[in-house]
Amino acid sequence: MNAMNYKGYAARIEYSDEDASFVGHIAGIRDVIGFHGESVQELRVAFEEAVDDYLDTCAKLERTPQKPYSGKLSLRLEPALHASVAVKAELAHKSINQWVAEVLEREAHA
Repeated sequence: MNAMNYKGYAARIEYSDEDASFVGHIAGIRDVIGFHGESVQELRVAFEEAVDDYLDTCAKLERTPQKPYSGKLSLRLEPALHASVAVKAELAHKSINQWVAEVLEREAHA
């Protein structure tokens, strides 16, 4: 998957052969915001304009813009995995949260 990022928003990008253009949608929010461009440069400009327009519209409507992610992640683990994670975190002298965040950060950027 290809993505663009701007002001904390990420966009899912696809190519439409039928329209001979790139099509993007902002990911992770319930509001539907789409944009398109015939080149990567046009798509980048359209994406940034779409985000800016969204934020301006929310401000005019006195509505809080949706954010894609809060930074909170809730997981359900099997008890044995939970115990293993707790031991690994303790051996690393970290909280479970710190240890898991480091593992996810490393894997997300691998």
